[in-house]
Amino acid sequence: MVFLASRSIPAGIRRFFLAGLLLFPLNIDASDTDKTDKPVLKSKEHVILLHGMGRTIYSMRKLESYLEEHGYQTVNDGYPSTSEPVEKIADEYLAPMVEQCLEKGADKIHIVTHSLGGIVTRQYLQRQSLPDGSRIVMISPPNKGSELADSFRNLSIYKWLNGPAGQVLGTEPESLPNSLKPVKGEIGVITGDNTLNPFYSWLIPGEDDGKVSVERAKLEEMADFLVVPSSHSFIMNRDEVLYQVAFFLKKGAFNHSLRKME
Repeated sequence: MVFLASRSIPAGIRRFFLAGLLLFPLNIDASDTDKTDKPVLKSKEHVILLHGMGRTIYSMRKLESYLEEHGYQTVNDGYPSTSEPVEKIADEYLAPMVEQCLEKGADKIHIVTHSLGGIVTRQYLQRQSLPDGSRIVMISPPNKGSELADSFRNLSIYKWLNGPAGQVLGTEPESLPNSLKPVKGEIGVITGDNTLNPFYSWLIPGEDDGKVSVERAKLEEMADFLVVPSSHSFIMNRDEVLYQVAFFLKKGAFNHSLRKME
């Protein structure tokens, strides 16, 4: 902690390490899943990737590469998840990504999100829409809020680290996730049920991934739902998740028969 408090360390680096300690404990997952059932894709299908709170485009790089190998054109632009309200992120960051895809001639614009990215997408779809045939995969989204926001949002360090978005992710009915209207489109939700943070999980009723409960990841209008043995922070890097994301973008459903065989 003396190291983190040192004035010789740039403020941005100190903030990164503190964020990791409070919200993103190391929980690297490994998977030996090796899937070869690669979907056959049509041309002009684009995928927008939206990282989670306190993360960067690098957290979605593996997904980006995987989807590009499967024939998609991708947009993996960052957004200020810890300094701007969700509404502004949707209007000033996600909307231009959609426009970018349209300008490049996309006939389908899929969106794949992690954590907060799912809420940003739902906010965007309150007033906008995607081309017909577009699909959305949300990975570990706090679709019904998170008990961690309930517990920590009054703490100064939480406010400093997570900004306006962190204040609206609670579980109460008037929270942003719980007040958004249902959105149109085929939506698949993947979440985890493993955690490496027993304290966080103690605060969350039922099964959880260390940040979001399995139940609170669900969305009423979702087309399909999948739980994988993973923790929150790096779930998007699991081989099984990569495969299931691509499968859903092609089929509009996850491959549940694969899980039965494992």
